[in-house]
Amino acid sequence: MIRVALLFGGRSSEHGISCATAAGVLGAIDRTRFEVVPIGITRDGAWTLQPDDAALFALRSELPEVVDNGTRVRLPDAAGSRELTLVAADGASSSLGVVDVVFPILHGRFGEDGTVQGQLELVELPYVGNGVLASALAMDKHMTKTVLAQAGIAVAPWVALTPAGWAARRGELEGGIRDLGLPVFVKPSRAGSSVGVTKVTDWSALDAAVETAFAEDGTVLVEAAVVGREVECAVLEGRGGAAPRVSVAGEIVVTGREFYDFEAKYLDPDAAQLICPAVLSDAELAEMQRLAARAFEAIGGSGLARVDFFLGEGGFVVNEINTMPGFTPISMFPSCWQASGVSYPELITELVELGLAARR
Repeated sequence: MIRVALLFGGRSSEHGISCATAAGVLGAIDRTRFEVVPIGITRDGAWTLQPDDAALFALRSELPEVVDNGTRVRLPDAAGSRELTLVAADGASSSLGVVDVVFPILHGRFGEDGTVQGQLELVELPYVGNGVLASALAMDKHMTKTVLAQAGIAVAPWVALTPAGWAARRGELEGGIRDLGLPVFVKPSRAGSSVGVTKVTDWSALDAAVETAFAEDGTVLVEAAVVGREVECAVLEGRGGAAPRVSVAGEIVVTGREFYDFEAKYLDPDAAQLICPAVLSDAELAEMQRLAARAFEAIGGSGLARVDFFLGEGGFVVNEINTMPGFTPISMFPSCWQASGVSYPELITELVELGLAARR
């Protein structure tokens, strides 16, 4: 039996989404092959042992949360042991046993950004998903766009802001922003699930939008809006050094909102439709899959990713790369693979096996 430590929750603004993802995995993982050790990270960063109960973390009208039950889970104190320690609420310590692989289904900062990946590498614990560099790179939208543009992949024009730069060079930066034309999207460079994102349709709203984004991160992007369909595809690392595998495409059709914001993604079931497979010509799908694989390779990806595009008159433009995409049974990443012939439980098994085989 392979022991999988499932990490979820975390300190980011996407804590609740990570918990919902955990519910999906707990409910679908192959229990004949895998034993799960559920480790919930509280909003304050405490690693706790949680019940192996998918219903406890299911997505309902309110986002689920890791409750601090007083337990603490400790990683090995030396590289190579793979033995976790449990400290009970009364302070008593005991062994949680050896784990074979860690599945960090953490979204956003302090989880999807390379920090946890580095922590696991320090103690030589194998883990599912992208390594330190790819995780950190894809989490930072400014750096992702810089790397993709260097690789010859089309991205939306943008201007990056920092608080110091915005204060000292306001006129110059605002001139560059106005050159983008309206509307623009103002977004934190390192946040996900559209947290802190504002669509600006009048320059008078720019300051408030920048302030909202700076509340989430110290770097903010002001990005030209791209007119086109929102399409996405899922990527899996190839086995044994083979090329990345790319799913069919999915499409997001937003109704009644300015854009695909946090509420539309998770709280309002009528705000958007997720259509999978998307209606594309064979040539369009082939080009999208080629670009998704190229983007995955450009960031040094491993394990999995979801690549988000706009498809307009000029072709495909990459919006962003998610190195730990939403992973509930109805999320786009598993939906695209299901439409490609890979079931949700099979997808979980594949990811765990890729994590076990990874050589970073």
